[in-house]
This record gives sequence, C-alpha cells and structure tokens, in this order.
Amino acid sequence: MSDAADLIDLRSDTVTRPTPGMRRAMAEAEVGDDVYVEDPTVRALEERTAELFGHEAAMFVPSGTMGNQIGMRLVCEPGQEVLCDADAHVVTYEMGAAAAIFGISTRTVVSGLSGRDGGRGHGRLDAQQLIEQVRPKDNWHLTATAAIAVENSHNRGGGLVQPLDQLQQLWDWSRTADVAVHLDGARIWNAHASSGVPLSTYGGLADTASVCFSKGLGTPVGSVLVASAERIATARLWRKRLGGGMRQVGVLAAACTYALDHHLPRLGEDHEHARLLAKRLGVDPATVETNMVVLEGVEAPMVAEAAKARGVLVSQVSASRIRLVTHLDVDRAAVDRAGDVLAELLGR
Repeated sequence: MSDAADLIDLRSDTVTRPTPGMRRAMAEAEVGDDVYVEDPTVRALEERTAELFGHEAAMFVPSGTMGNQIGMRLVCEPGQEVLCDADAHVVTYEMGAAAAIFGISTRTVVSGLSGRDGGRGHGRLDAQQLIEQVRPKDNWHLTATAAIAVENSHNRGGGLVQPLDQLQQLWDWSRTADVAVHLDGARIWNAHASSGVPLSTYGGLADTASVCFSKGLGTPVGSVLVASAERIATARLWRKRLGGGMRQVGVLAAACTYALDHHLPRLGEDHEHARLLAKRLGVDPATVETNMVVLEGVEAPMVAEAAKARGVLVSQVSASRIRLVTHLDVDRAAVDRAGDVLAELLGR
C-alpha cells in the first residue's frame, strides 16, 4: 500500500486537515469561558453566522449531530414526530438520537420519485409529497407531525442541491399548518456555492438550522445552530444537558471564522474537480451538483480494496455503490491520478 503521505483520500470531506493559516488563527485566538458566554471569538462567530442565515441568534456546538438534534428538539415535543426523507442524515447516521434522548418519533418518505428531474433525484425534495404525509396535531389517535427536516445538500443523494421552489413551497405551507421546518445544513455551503442562492434565503426558509464547518469548509470540528433568540436561549440549556458546554472554545471558533474568510470562496473548485472526476469515470458531469461523485453498479468491496492498495481511498456506501468526495486536501493533480487509478480498476 502507498505511504500515508501519498494517499488520496476521497472518502469524505471530513478528512481535511487544518491549513497553516487556520492553525495560526487558532493559536492566536482570543478566548474566554463559553459556558459563561464569555468567549469573544465564539460570540463573534455566532453573531456572524446568525446574520449570514438571516436569524436572530446562534450557538456553537461540537458536532452537526448535536446541532441537528437540539434543533429538532426546539420545534418538536416528546411524543410528536419529525418527518423527513428516508435517507436523511438525521435518521441514518445519528444513532436514533431523537428517540433515544428526546422521545421524538421520526417517520420517513422515499423522496425523488416524482420524476421532476428525470429520475436522477434520489433524495430530492418534493414538498407536496411530504405535505401529504403530515399528521395533524388535533387528532389524538395519531402521532402529530411537529416538524419536517430537510437536508441540503443531500449526502446520500450524492450531494444534490434541493430545489429552491420546493423549499419555498414547503415553507409557505408550514406557516399556516403549525409545522416547523428544520434544515440540516451540514453542506449548505456547497449548496450555496453550486446554486448561487444566498445563505440568508436558505436560512429564511427554516425555523432552525444546523450548519457544519468541519466538512467542505475544512475545520477540525464545529457546527453552529441558528434560530430565534428565544429558541437559542433554550438550546443553551439542552447543549449543557448533553455535555456540549465547552470552555475556552474560541480556538475552534477561530478556525470556523478563518474558513468563512478563506475556504467558503473556493468551494467551486471542489465542485469542478468532482465533475472532472465524474467525466473520467464515465459518469455524466451534469449529475454532479456539488463535491460528490457516486459510482453505481460496481463491486464496491473489491474496488475499494484495490484502490486503497494503489493509494486511493473511497467510501463504500453499499455492496454496489461507491462515493467519491472532493475537498480542499485534494488538488487537480490528485484528482487526475485518482481518476486514472479508478478508471483502470473499473475498465472505463
């Protein structure tokens, strides 16, 4: 197998390492006790993120999972349910936390079956499809739907960007239906870079939103939950109960601020690399909306093992599906080399 320093890691955009500039920003960060809301670097990041997404307030959390779970708890009571896509991160990769911790039920629908986008929309939001599945709060025979969770961009959907018209339709309906909208914005930055839709527009179509800095933006850790000032005050109680109250955490918030300044503007480069990789592997580049390329109908275990032996790491989504994710630690030369290795293995 190749030396670790020579590996091209396409498993996820979570594998990035802090750049020298980010490390300097972290080392020089002004800090305080964040449990007392006295860390100036954290407070500045929270205020900036809230403003970017058009909300009153925000709270720094150690992970996107904590941000999502607290965000959903703010708009859903125990015994009520959150409705979402069957492949949503909140029900696939968060260990049943809504039920295990908060007593919240989740119910799912298989999205992307409407044919709206020519059958490419695995995970694509169809507002009406979700609306039709909502259960009312005034029928004591049913588990009431308190909130709908939307993931943008959609991880298991191959990094697809949710259509703005569908987000708007869902939001408009929710205002009269007494149903909240939670946005899992782990990769909302990629959706923004791809679509050109302002972050404030995306944020304005959700009651609560969790946005992650440790994926495409390349920080070592950290997410921010945005919502109203009243909800964020309650969120701080939940963060403390869950063990997420941290002290001099400005060293991490500084990395997030650095990423907003330096890494957010370059996300389009990752998207272009993904399209180049797709073309090399016989995947229609038009189906690549952000920084993910999905290979369907392959012998995933064999390909992954053979690629690893040649210095390329990929993610096995299933026995026949591989995901490739471009990020700031993979430059054009690495993309080209990975493409050559994988094309040879796949006979493409």
